[in-house]
Amino acid sequence: MSLPPNKKLPIVLTMGDPAGIGPDLALQIWLQHAGLALPAFCVIGCLDTMRQRASVMGLDIALQDIQNISETGNVFDAALPVLPLPCQNPVSAGIADNGNAEAVIGSIEQAVSLVQGGAARAVVTNPINKEVLYDAGFRFPGHTEFLASLASVDGQKPIFPVMMLASKQLNVVPVTIHIALSQVSEKLTQDLLIKTCQITRDAFRHYFGLERPRLAIAGLNPHAGEGGSMGMQEKEIIIPAIEKMRKMGLEVSGPHPADTLFHEEARQKYDVVMGMYHDQVLIPIKTLAFDSGVNVTLGLPFVRTSPDHGTAYDIAGTGKANPRSLVEAIKMASRMTDGITSK
Repeated sequence: MSLPPNKKLPIVLTMGDPAGIGPDLALQIWLQHAGLALPAFCVIGCLDTMRQRASVMGLDIALQDIQNISETGNVFDAALPVLPLPCQNPVSAGIADNGNAEAVIGSIEQAVSLVQGGAARAVVTNPINKEVLYDAGFRFPGHTEFLASLASVDGQKPIFPVMMLASKQLNVVPVTIHIALSQVSEKLTQDLLIKTCQITRDAFRHYFGLERPRLAIAGLNPHAGEGGSMGMQEKEIIIPAIEKMRKMGLEVSGPHPADTLFHEEARQKYDVVMGMYHDQVLIPIKTLAFDSGVNVTLGLPFVRTSPDHGTAYDIAGTGKANPRSLVEAIKMASRMTDGITSK
């Protein structure tokens, strides 16, 4: 786990896909930052793109080119600080361009370098389009896996990242993430479930001050397998893993039928749901908190959050993008770094 960062340090915000709504959101929330009580942040991105997007959206906004992230606090109240990272090609809102993939990837790499070097407090990532990046040689299924690779140190134990989607209504963790549904049964193991739960438990202790967070384990099959009549994964994998975790001191319950796990009364009985696959838990949280959910990567040696939405090319540059998820992501990053303990 990470050591407590200097709370006076800025949060660093990546550009995301410059043709998407990332620039829109950064501009919108800076204009509202005083009323939203946001901590100081800077954007690693293309200054020309930011200026053009502000013009397209009709926003009267001051943008300040900074050469060092340490300048953020001095200019933040008067202007949106931008650490310049030029795009290779001119950017048109809503039109994907793999020619700018290098800048998108570089923004993420620079943000991680700044936070690992102690110059930034946390990383907040704007949405990317992975298909655009794949054409440039990006080999990761998503942000989560790429950040884990960047955080890994040669010769040390590899980083095991865990994706949590968080909101005021519900927190969820998918045990398997970016794989086909047909592969879930093959990839789901006792070791994977236990390791994911341990990292989640440790993160709730470390960042949120919950000594014994309650983890509700969802079954994989309908009715949690119904005693094996609808699948054996519960009997052979999930139940034995739960028994082992209880002996290890984790506060776990289940396996629960997923169809009765997310209603209001059920949500009072746990702090986080551990789902067996991506959509099992992302559908409920996006139904309950579509505009306010936050993507949090657990298991990294630094805090990383992200808005829980995509690039939304169809509304880029229109001013219609809802900034709430990015606002919540920045606030979550601030709360997590405020709450870090040595546990």
